[in-house]
Amino acid sequence: MGTFVTVVDAFTSVPFRGNPAAVCILDGPADDDWMQQTAREMNLAATAFCHADGELWDLRWFSPTVELELCGHATLATTHVLATDHGIEGTIRYTTGVGLLAAQAFPDGIILDFPADSTRQAEPPTGMLAALGVPDETPVRKGRASTYLVALADEVAVRRVRPTFSLLRRVDCRAVAVTAAADDGADYDVVSRFFAPSIGIDEDAVTGSAHCMLAPYWSARLQQDRLKFHQASARGGEMEISRVGESVEIFGQAVTTMRGEFAV
Repeated sequence: MGTFVTVVDAFTSVPFRGNPAAVCILDGPADDDWMQQTAREMNLAATAFCHADGELWDLRWFSPTVELELCGHATLATTHVLATDHGIEGTIRYTTGVGLLAAQAFPDGIILDFPADSTRQAEPPTGMLAALGVPDETPVRKGRASTYLVALADEVAVRRVRPTFSLLRRVDCRAVAVTAAADDGADYDVVSRFFAPSIGIDEDAVTGSAHCMLAPYWSARLQQDRLKFHQASARGGEMEISRVGESVEIFGQAVTTMRGEFAV
């Protein structure tokens, strides 16, 4: 019998929106090369590999080209699969490369408990703003693992960004989130987009991990502990986030779109 895989659209309640992730629930640890090849075969922004380890669940994430340090949408997708297909109830605790993460599924969605990522003002890496096509004086902040936050004037500016990915791949940064406060009248508070060509993802559809950085930044700027975020990719997706001490609680929905089995 081969390995089963489930494709889940995360941070949406509507199929074919949000961010698709592949989820493999395994009997035990798997070979790193096999996981990377599987992720390349799936060719989604992330493929999650998860197996029980006592009362915990070991969780790893791979893009088509590299292992990921932290991945929100694939964690949301994994929690959805464990709850809906495997009947796992209550708080699910994951052991990961960044430490212990927690998640819980409810009838109306899933809450992820992730570490908050504080940012500091930083000089942009050489060529980053030019590759994004934004003004040289745009404020830039740096978060975890060389991920940058670029704050633009308004939502229109975020939606108009057209990166030159051939240039952005040469920039010394893991990824960059471009963000602004939402337009008046929007049913969300903050809009963003996320680009990570250095790890094989030109523009990510919806990025939970980036909001570990975006949520504390906007919570301080807008003086609100709970915010609604919209990621303005072609697929689009939404989440609500509360700042709780040194953590962020990310609430999102998910829907299964495909179930299959590897023949090899």
